[in-house]
Amino acid sequence: MLIPHPKHVLNIMQSVPKSKTITLDDIRNMLAETHNTDITCPMTTGIFVSLAAKAHEEGSIYVPYWRTLRKGGELNSKFPGGVEAHKAKLVSEGHTMRMKGKRTFLDN
Repeated sequence: MLIPHPKHVLNIMQSVPKSKTITLDDIRNMLAETHNTDITCPMTTGIFVSLAAKAHEEGSIYVPYWRTLRKGGELNSKFPGGVEAHKAKLVSEGHTMRMKGKRTFLDN
């Protein structure tokens, strides 16, 4: 199992172009493939994604964290401002959402 370096997670997040998205699983799979291992730690990857989002909101770095989604395209309630802020940033880039119960997912 790969324990990723925060910079590797950040680099992937920063590479996602406007109006495109990526999931945490995509990040983990890319890192595992790059480092020739079978799996990347989901907990560590999730922590680094959350830290990148918080650092962006504090103005420390630029990372379009809102383009990173949970499994199945679900919005991340742990991002700054919660699901509503995450949704607003994605909608501003042309995305639409759908609700599944109380959970919000990217529609397109």
